[in-house]
Order: sequence, then structure tokens, then C-alpha cells
Amino acid sequence: MSEKNLKLCCWIVIIVSVIVLIPLFFGNGGKTNVNIQNLNSAADGLNLKAVGELATKCPDVEDFEKRLNSKSEGVNNLDLNEDGKVDYIKVTEYGSGEMRGLSLTVDVAAEDEQEIATIEIEKEANNQAQVQTHGNSQIYGHNHYYRSHFGFTDYLLLSYMFSPHSYYHSPWGYGRYPGSYSSYGTQSRSSYTRTVSQKTANSKFQGSNANSLKSSAKSPNAGKAAKSIKAPLKNPTTSQKSFQSRNPSKTIRSGGFGSSKPSVRSSSFSRSGGSFGGK
Repeated sequence: MSEKNLKLCCWIVIIVSVIVLIPLFFGNGGKTNVNIQNLNSAADGLNLKAVGELATKCPDVEDFEKRLNSKSEGVNNLDLNEDGKVDYIKVTEYGSGEMRGLSLTVDVAAEDEQEIATIEIEKEANNQAQVQTHGNSQIYGHNHYYRSHFGFTDYLLLSYMFSPHSYYHSPWGYGRYPGSYSSYGTQSRSSYTRTVSQKTANSKFQGSNANSLKSSAKSPNAGKAAKSIKAPLKNPTTSQKSFQSRNPSKTIRSGGFGSSKPSVRSSSFSRSGGSFGGK
């Protein structure tokens, strides 16, 4: 074969290859056909159903914060800044009248606080109350709730919160922790899933996509959105998106949580969201 014909054959192979490959990458309205499924998100680090269950065992808010940050309890597996250590969750008590609440926040960095969730309690007749956990939309996406009804005798924290006392506001924060607390590493995703599954096996809390409370009390930490979160978020703010574009999450680079890497299959690009069975 002459050199001229050889070059012609090479060009034909290149052109055919390009024609075949272009639809694979841009065949869906110009979208890249790579779908990264099951990326670990920030929400995977704190199961709100397990949080609600934990609160039923606590006599007061300070004890709740202590247990929430206990390695032995295993309920908290948050790592928003992805330093390999579980974040310390602060608890702030608020509300008045028939409505009381607890705000859960994390100091991702110095003076960079993120509200994670709230636990709202609405007092009803005959010493009954509805308890509702509500995940912050940046972390859990929109309309992420768990709720149940309890009697005051079944839920020790209810009696405490509706009795006369000074509201608890966590004195701790970034770099300032109680003497009894020691930081600890995150669990793998599979290990954490097993832990919370055991703790919520007989839970009365049911997932919902709507607020079921008749009254309301605004959290003092509402609107607090940390700019320096690396873990993937369901509904990030503009500032959070900007930070994450410059500081990509470990879960995207390596699969995250020290466990399995995300699977890849042909479809339009998206990140899978969680379900109420998870957070």
C-alpha cells in the first residue's frame, strides 16, 4: 500500500471513530452521558430518624447534646469539612407557649456556622405532643421531615422543655469542646447504615414531605449557611457552590466515607438523592 493510501485509511478510521463516539457523550441534548449514582452526601452523615429516637432517651437538652456527640451512641457521622473527623453538633433551645424547638448546628470553621436540622415540639391536649424533625434544605433537600406523637411520660425531654428552666444554648463551638469530649473518626457508610438501622428498627417516627405542625417558632439559627462545606449538598447556596467548585469533595474524587466508589453508568449526568429511609 502506498504512503498516500495509508494516510487516507488512517483519516477514514479517525473520522468514523469520531462519528461513533460523539453520540455517546453528547447524544442527549448536549449532556454528557455519565451518571454518577449513589454519591455520598452531607445528609448521609446524620440520620434524622435516629436523632429523633436519641432525643426520647434524654432527660434534658444538655444531655441530648452530649449523647449526640458521643462515639458510643454512633448517631452522628457528619463530616462537613471532610477532615476525617466527626463534626461536633451544637444544640440551641428556643420557642415559647405551646411550641418549643431545638436547633442543631455545626461550626464548619471559625465563625462559619451551618444549621443542620431542627427538632420542633408542639404541645397538644392531655399531655400529648407532636415531635417533628426537619432537615435543613441545603443539607437534606426541600421538605425533609420525620414526625410522631408522644405522651409526656414516654418522652422525658418533653416534660423538661415545657417546665420552667433557663434555655440551653451550647457554650461550645469551633475549637472549644467540653472536657469529656474527644474527637473521633467517621464510620464507613455501610457501618453507619447498620448502626442507625438498629437504633431505628422500632421507631415511631415516620417520614413526610410536609410540615404537619399547626404553630411555629423560628429557630435563632435559621438562615445560617456555612460557606466552607466540602461534603456534597442537596441544595447548596451560591456561596457554597462557589466554594465547592474550588474545593471538590473527596466523595467525588475517591468514593467517600472510606467505602465503595460511586458506580458509573450511561445516562444523563445527575447525582442521586436520598430517601426518607436514609435520613
